[in-house]
Amino acid sequence: MSHPQSPDRFHEDKATFTVKGSQPDIDAGVEAIRNTLKTLPARPGVYRMQDARGDVLYVGKARGLKNRVANYTQVDRLPRRLQRMVAQTRSMTIVTTNSEAEALLLEAQLIKRFRPPYNVLLRDDKSFPFILLREDHTFPRVQKHRGARKYKGRYYGPFASAGSVTRTINALQKLFLLRSCSDSFFANRSRPCLLYQIRRCSAPCVGRIDETDYVELVRDAQDFLGGKSTAVQRKLGAAMQVASEALDFEQAAVLRDRLKALTFIQGSQAINAEGLGDADIFALATKGGAMCIQAFFIRGGQNWGHRSFFPVHTAEVAEDEVLASFMAQFYEEVPPPKLVLTDRAPAECELIAQALSERIGAKVRIEVPQRGSRTRLIEQAQRNATEALDRRLAETTTQAKILDEMADAFGLDGAPDRIEIYDNSHIQGSHALGAMVVAGPEGFRKNAYRKFNIKNPDTAPGDDFAMMREVFERRFGRAQREDPDRDGGEWPDLVLIDGGKGQLSAARAMLEEMGIEDVCMIGIAKGPHHGREGREVFHLPDGREVTFPLNHPVLFYLQRLRDEAHRFAIGAHRQKRSKAITTSSLDDVPGIGPARKKALLMHFGTARAVKDAALEDLQRAPGVSKVVARLVYDYFHE
Repeated sequence: MSHPQSPDRFHEDKATFTVKGSQPDIDAGVEAIRNTLKTLPARPGVYRMQDARGDVLYVGKARGLKNRVANYTQVDRLPRRLQRMVAQTRSMTIVTTNSEAEALLLEAQLIKRFRPPYNVLLRDDKSFPFILLREDHTFPRVQKHRGARKYKGRYYGPFASAGSVTRTINALQKLFLLRSCSDSFFANRSRPCLLYQIRRCSAPCVGRIDETDYVELVRDAQDFLGGKSTAVQRKLGAAMQVASEALDFEQAAVLRDRLKALTFIQGSQAINAEGLGDADIFALATKGGAMCIQAFFIRGGQNWGHRSFFPVHTAEVAEDEVLASFMAQFYEEVPPPKLVLTDRAPAECELIAQALSERIGAKVRIEVPQRGSRTRLIEQAQRNATEALDRRLAETTTQAKILDEMADAFGLDGAPDRIEIYDNSHIQGSHALGAMVVAGPEGFRKNAYRKFNIKNPDTAPGDDFAMMREVFERRFGRAQREDPDRDGGEWPDLVLIDGGKGQLSAARAMLEEMGIEDVCMIGIAKGPHHGREGREVFHLPDGREVTFPLNHPVLFYLQRLRDEAHRFAIGAHRQKRSKAITTSSLDDVPGIGPARKKALLMHFGTARAVKDAALEDLQRAPGVSKVVARLVYDYFHE
């Protein structure tokens, strides 16, 4: 099946209608929907409902678009949640598809892209880690992988966490002695590294194992990751017996240690999934208006970890619909296994199974076990979901109490829903950037984090005040343009600045210049014992200074916010600096490819020397013609 975003598979049609008045009006929403119905086809597709600013309110799919969208004009039959949505609707975007299964896949993509407020959302900011067994080298490397699959090799996963991947890679190193080093490290070794000394690598880099024997180790690792651990165990046992009979006790000891490692891994599985093959297990728990979906990942009969998910926007939505929406979004990035076990049937179960089957080109079954060993797996998943939800509710209650205490201490109108924390990072002004971290009652909102590269040429190196001015002008200038009425939830209730009175006063002056005077700002400064944790002083706009006793929960919370902003800013700065190291001013010269760039750098030594060179010197460089020399000279001497 073609990818749902393929332009030749779908036709998109947008109908927009201007409605007078700024207040949401349900009659205006119904009128906009009825105008869309006039040209709506009776075929499968996806529809997006948008408000007056064009923001997506809801993404839905339908077997027949005309009939499905027409239901929204019968307002009395809609639940209150959808009535509110219709009242805000001012336009619709329609995308037609070839089948309802394709519409389901496209719907999941659009929900993840736009994150509409009236859809159930899978709130998870991290991609799942995989194990990659590379196949683009004579001696394949085993490594952890996230993101796009750009390397040739076999991918095993998903794993529930980076820790699960690390433990499995450690096991693979002990069991099969596969290398984990980079290709450049591998190519420049003259003697074995420490991993060889501790029996975690076979040292192919220095010829301690030949290609044939290493390929055999790779096959064993593939069998292990593919669920054939028993066969690997028998093979190791037989090889140990042969080595013992040949009086090669050193080799027998090595094989014994590998066999013990394999036995330990088999006995350390959290759940017994033997005979299950590849499967995912989902169970849902609900309590106090919140929901938790527990997921177990089984691959090759081995438990590769579990993770708890807490979908949002689930109020007034049936549990089977929440599970269906969760599964569609979850498998939008993760390839599904051939078996999915759930504690209840998701809404449109057959359609979801059909869509997932089309996506991987193999039949996917969704089952609700009723008896046998699989019901025990479901019961364990249900128990984990309930316990995770209880912990979440307890944490949420504690968090709400901390926010209330913070509001009282700082004199806020109420507990803040959106807190923004700002920090700058640079080294003597180089590679400077600003960072914004966002937090709320549910924790850090990592999808709302932002980096701001300092671009203003008038900003003096190391001038933190000028850097902060540029960050604020871009962040709040955009907010004024896109959400002037402040009803989109993107305006902060509280802004935290890493600094004392001077930074706070400067920040407030910057916002006042932009006509913004009602954003609450607080400065966090080190106390009299500079550098000692717990002595921070919090500066308020009215001149007051607030301190908290040591071990106070609000103090810990504010320190965590500041430290997260600091971590994010430093990480972004290091990434920017690392990227700058691998680039040069020659990259932007038209007509200069890698070979000529290398020739110039080998001849002159640095890009700066190339920039300062005379035309005659450039022409004398090997591999550089007069035309190319003129291009380079003109580029740097315009």
